Amino acid sequence: MSDAVALLGKQIDVQLSGKKTFKGILADLSTDILVLFNGQQYLYLPMLHVHRFNLSTEIDEEIKFSIESPMMEEMASISYRKTLVNAKGIFSEIHVAGHIPLHGYITNVFNDYFAFYSPVYKMMYVSLHHLQWLTPYYQHATPYDLNKESFPVNPTGMPMLRSLEDQLKKNAGKLVVFDGGDDPMKIGVLKKVENNLAELTTASGNNVFLKLSHIKTVYMP
Repeated sequence: MSDAVALLGKQIDVQLSGKKTFKGILADLSTDILVLFNGQQYLYLPMLHVHRFNLSTEIDEEIKFSIESPMMEEMASISYRKTLVNAKGIFSEIHVAGHIPLHGYITNVFNDYFAFYSPVYKMMYVSLHHLQWLTPYYQHATPYDLNKESFPVNPTGMPMLRSLEDQLKKNAGKLVVFDGGDDPMKIGVLKKVENNLAELTTASGNNVFLKLSHIKTVYMP
């Protein structure tokens, strides 16, 4: 990381998994997260999905530091987990691999997933391994311009366990939607979770086994 920090404050190009590319100023860097300012927003990119970054050969003159990060507290040293904890309660946009952008609030951060409250999907579980980037908005912003009092930023009465596997075991017997529901084979009643596999009964009555490590998001209608 010693040579890479020489790029701090400079304009870089970044490529993520899926050949997604960004251009911006490198605002911060650690072994597990990269912070990029694209001229309008700060993007927090877990290094897990960063394939490469390099000094830009073509400079975009419109990308300049003009606004401070919306994070509520400054971090003496940045890390992926600290970033998620620091973003709790701040309206944010998250991008998960192969998923549409999600808007809402991080409410809790656990061993291998975090809880995310969306006004659309309500409570969701998001795997730490599949978050591609996080963009926090500013404190006055709210999802869909809704009144902040009209939905719970920190829902209560929802005890959660430390691992995603244990949390899913606890919800066996409920209807679940994995990875946004685009695939009908990822929607069904959760029958059992064991040996890193989740067993679903789909709408057609078929039993499907999904590997937990490939599950990106979970919500329960």
